[in-house]
Amino acid sequence: MKRVPVVVGIGMTRFAADRPDCNPRDLLTDAVLALLADAQLQDLKAVQHGLCSYESDHFNKQMTLAAILHDQIGLTPVPNVRIEGGGATGALALRTAWAYVQSGLCDSILVYGCETNGRGVSSQTANQLFALSADFDWEMMIGGTYTGFYAAMMRAHMQRYGTTAEQFAHVAVRNRRNARFNPLAQKPMELTIADVLASRPVAEPYRLLDCSLLSDGAAVMLLATEEWARAHSAKFTARPAVYFSATGCGTDTMRLGDRYPELTNFRAKRAAAQQAYQMAGITDPLHQIDVAELYDSYSGVEIQAVEDLGFVPAGQGGASVASGMFDLDGELPVNTDGGLLGRGAPVGATGIAQAAEIALQLWGEADPRRQVAGARRGLTDTHAGIATLSVVNIFERRD
Repeated sequence: MKRVPVVVGIGMTRFAADRPDCNPRDLLTDAVLALLADAQLQDLKAVQHGLCSYESDHFNKQMTLAAILHDQIGLTPVPNVRIEGGGATGALALRTAWAYVQSGLCDSILVYGCETNGRGVSSQTANQLFALSADFDWEMMIGGTYTGFYAAMMRAHMQRYGTTAEQFAHVAVRNRRNARFNPLAQKPMELTIADVLASRPVAEPYRLLDCSLLSDGAAVMLLATEEWARAHSAKFTARPAVYFSATGCGTDTMRLGDRYPELTNFRAKRAAAQQAYQMAGITDPLHQIDVAELYDSYSGVEIQAVEDLGFVPAGQGGASVASGMFDLDGELPVNTDGGLLGRGAPVGATGIAQAAEIALQLWGEADPRRQVAGARRGLTDTHAGIATLSVVNIFERRD
């Protein structure tokens, strides 16, 4: 296809449990300044479109935040649009930007995402807000929470396939260990499987250290045609071109109970992956993808994801993860920056942060301790709810 977008530059803030020193516009400003330095752009005056990514007006304590952020970073009067898709918001924003460039609507588009869903609100309030993302009429009023839904799915996976708590504890250990090599990560930790298993129960079989983080932070990515990038970015020709080559999106029923008896895995993720693979010409994802960022909202979700993305057959995710197949020195390194468990997860920025890590890996510019040697194709997997909406994006280095 013509007009395949290239990554011109990226920018991120440090992700943190709490940033009482700043608000969303401050976070975004820092991320944009990092992008300008990364792409060696003087300013954003040549950028033709903006695309804002955030999930919640309530977390950010501001209605119409997109207009304020667009103004804050000096993009007026160019067009702007806000994207919201739960946990998949950042990845969905990138997918939308891909379509804008492909269609010819613009030659360059800045995708910017932020969220302040850390300790700026209490845990009780955060759980209530996230519960409002579920079906209010049928789930929230009877005490349904996403942690409970994910736990029920993992229990079904354990019963059907023999998956063990030790196997998904490996994910919690590895991703936080990877975060030690990411200076922007929220919670790098050196853990053992015993530490995870001994942590406080949250929703059986998940324990505290199986759960991802609530975070404040921002991330941005500038996408453009190759011609625009060559004309405006001094850095573009100095490093390998990274193309946003494929994207896929799938959906599933809102309520987990409506998926019975298929409760072990994510149908939407399989659909999104197959769309993206067909677009990218991928027939053997385990061997045709070099690095992947997976949505590890809970440690067991990564086990489900490696199956749904076709890296291993159904039921073999637990054993393959525990074997080290997806470690930094494994066959397909996953969550090299720490993932949601170690890097953190400000919702609107999460999918963009995943893509930024893939770009760093394909450019060969990640920290040497987490850099995947010779990486040329990377994948991001992001979803909303219990994969009610799933997005898979693929990036490729071409030189």
